[in-house]
Amino acid sequence: MKIKSFLKLVEIQTKAASVIPYLLASLFVYYRYNTFNFKNAIIMFFSMLIFDMTTTAINNYIDYAKAIKKEGFGYESHNAIVRDKLNPDHVRYLIYIMLGIAALLGLLLVANTNIVVLLLGALAFLIGITYTFGPIPISRTPFGEVFSGLAMGFLLTFITMYIHVFDKGILNINYSNLNSINIVFNLKELIILFIVCLPAITGIANIMLANNICDIEDDIVNKRYTLPIYIGKENALKLFKWLYYIGYIAIVIAVVIRVLPLYSLLSVLVLKKVKENIDKFNELQTKKDTFGLAVENFALTNIVLAITILVGVII
Repeated sequence: MKIKSFLKLVEIQTKAASVIPYLLASLFVYYRYNTFNFKNAIIMFFSMLIFDMTTTAINNYIDYAKAIKKEGFGYESHNAIVRDKLNPDHVRYLIYIMLGIAALLGLLLVANTNIVVLLLGALAFLIGITYTFGPIPISRTPFGEVFSGLAMGFLLTFITMYIHVFDKGILNINYSNLNSINIVFNLKELIILFIVCLPAITGIANIMLANNICDIEDDIVNKRYTLPIYIGKENALKLFKWLYYIGYIAIVIAVVIRVLPLYSLLSVLVLKKVKENIDKFNELQTKKDTFGLAVENFALTNIVLAITILVGVII
């Protein structure tokens, strides 16, 4: 398999959905807790990235295997297996290898931390696999946006933070045997982390939503009953807009309660560009022409937010 085909199979351009939250979490954990575990950060980065590529490859493989409509941009050009005439068996073997590497790195991370990382990591793996694989993959249901937003925007972001502060009492599970398991958590810190994660959660959910809006006609033919099909394109476009606004409201709240530095208010300045992209997407919804606007909005919002946190760390 050529490198170009591999990068298309794993849709490397969409990996911003995992790399940017990772960057945001890493900066925020240092800003708030003044601690950073370099070794754990490296292991987490590669485990997360490889697993993200694996789930995308699985999704493309399932779309190829279950496709009813076998013409048009979504099948002939967007799917690397069809476009580059990849051997489906080779794609499956590659998926197994990547999944195994991601799992081994995850277990190494558990050895460096505690059982919380094991449980949360296992949950992330479960969501990632069932999102694209199984009798009824989550991506083919109305819950795709919820699971993708919470899994990648919050769960993986939280794990990225937690590996640095696992010994700070934010979340601990203590057990002596199966009859005595104690879960201790700091509710205030968990709420704070969720608020900080909201721009990533809503941004990632909107990438999935934009994808499903663009694919409404093809999804109906291929029996993928996604959220836009249930609520209609007009309501889906309204949701697309308001999810971004919720993310920006969360940033303002986080600054007001002094969780984020005052500089983070500068993130609101890019809202004008985000609004322009929302308007463009409202006019035309296609994978080829406007889907990338959702990725651009996500990157704009969260990269600028990450930069303002970095300024807060430096100053």
